[in-house]
Amino acid sequence: MFKAKILFIGPSESGKTVLANFLSDTTENVGGEYRPTKGVRILEFETQAEGSRKRCEVELWDCSGDFKFESCWPAIMKDSSGVVIIFNPDVKSHLKEIETWHSMFIASQSLQESQCLLIAHQKPGSEVENGRLQLASYLNKLQLIQSNLEDEPELVRQGFIRYLGNVVKAMSERREQEEMSIIT
Repeated sequence: MFKAKILFIGPSESGKTVLANFLSDTTENVGGEYRPTKGVRILEFETQAEGSRKRCEVELWDCSGDFKFESCWPAIMKDSSGVVIIFNPDVKSHLKEIETWHSMFIASQSLQESQCLLIAHQKPGSEVENGRLQLASYLNKLQLIQSNLEDEPELVRQGFIRYLGNVVKAMSERREQEEMSIIT
């Protein structure tokens, strides 16, 4: 069984914890008020990755969006299989800030595009249209999911399962390359 370590990163108040709880089927009574994540939360669950006949064990690392935890990020990134940048498209500053998150977590690890995902998480009652977002050209190469848990929660889950299939495939290819290098 593959074990995938997926980092949920992005600006503060973008919905990382809400999405992490939803995808891992974790329930929390928070009363709807915002409580920032302190450092990182790790959620573990099993699921079937798309395109894989085996179940996948997922470690979902819900990381704080607060830059005061920046000194912890190298330890958090260690051995990660994939990175999901979550942002709120209603907040204009998030569109610029995700470039910083990409640089710090994706470019620095040389992850393949298939191991990365953008989620534009819309809060209930959002007025943002599902049009094309104005992102940097290198961000447009990444898979983008428009997340609206109020209207279409299963589309979000299916998109994440597809992404997880890409991560498992990349992990499998890397493992095969390492085995071949040992043999030769």
